[in-house]
Amino acid sequence: MNLLVTGGAGFIGSNLIRHIIERPEVDMLVNLDCLTYAGHLESLDEVARHRKYGFAKVDLRDGSVVHQIVHDCRITHVAHLAAESHVDRSIDGPADFIHTNILGTFHLLEACRSAWLPAGQYDSSSPSTGLSHRFHHVSTDEVYGSLGPCGYFTETSPYAPNSPYSASKASSDMLVRAYHHTYGLPAVITNCSNNYGPYQFPEKLIPKTILRILDRHAIPVYGNGMNVRDWLYVGDHVDALWQVLIRGRDGETYNIGGGTECTNIELVGMICDLVDEFMPALGGNSRSLISFVGDRPGHDFRYAIDASRIRGELGWSPAHTFARGIQRTVRWYLEHQEWIRAVTSKP
Repeated sequence: MNLLVTGGAGFIGSNLIRHIIERPEVDMLVNLDCLTYAGHLESLDEVARHRKYGFAKVDLRDGSVVHQIVHDCRITHVAHLAAESHVDRSIDGPADFIHTNILGTFHLLEACRSAWLPAGQYDSSSPSTGLSHRFHHVSTDEVYGSLGPCGYFTETSPYAPNSPYSASKASSDMLVRAYHHTYGLPAVITNCSNNYGPYQFPEKLIPKTILRILDRHAIPVYGNGMNVRDWLYVGDHVDALWQVLIRGRDGETYNIGGGTECTNIELVGMICDLVDEFMPALGGNSRSLISFVGDRPGHDFRYAIDASRIRGELGWSPAHTFARGIQRTVRWYLEHQEWIRAVTSKP
């Protein structure tokens, strides 16, 4: 397996690389990342000199360079995680999301199609297709839109994106699906719930809350804080990604969820209590820092994943309870403030 991981210097990508670099199936791993504000090679210090690992600073929007990497490195498998991913940023400036998430995915698909299917079409008799090649597109549950107080997203839920970010991811999902059905490109798609854990850039809710507490700054919570998310520990997610990459059914979609629903205000309160417990020198009462602010435009009320397909077909289920995962996460950020300073000080 010559594996290309796009977005490997980001939160989920760096966790995935550390999780699989020693796998015997992996002969070579190329991390393709353009190192935006959310991509940090500091997150990969422990694998930077690994004999299997290589890094290419490449922007997916540059189709010719993407084509060259896929061909020159003889890439056989792709884990495509590179994306602009912050909803608030997509509201303020949607153009980067359209160009990177849609056009960038198109360039990568075209590069793989030309490398893997030189005749332009899938040949079922060819030994070079099928599980010997695999394009794994990593997406989000936000493509399904917003749930009411009950029910779950399944793999057959209709797409109803409500932000420029989720619309761009829905578009890239459809491109991958089309390349599989039109050209026979060996492909799978996963849609995951909200991730949390080590190495997440501090613009997202959990690390942002921890840093606000440490600085004794107000913790902004949108609306009344009752929006619900299904939280998935990143270590469990990357294990699921690996299982789908090597064992998933070609052309299939798998939803990956943590099975843990929590309102935003419950989560923020939990983080406040954990920081107070782990760092009593701060003086406690961190919940007093919570400040409700105007709601985000188009803020989806609830996400919740039905992960029965991946559980039934591949035997995957989360190894971390939410209580254990959030404790490990808070401790990690408290113990790695030098990483936080390094990544937040970049221009």
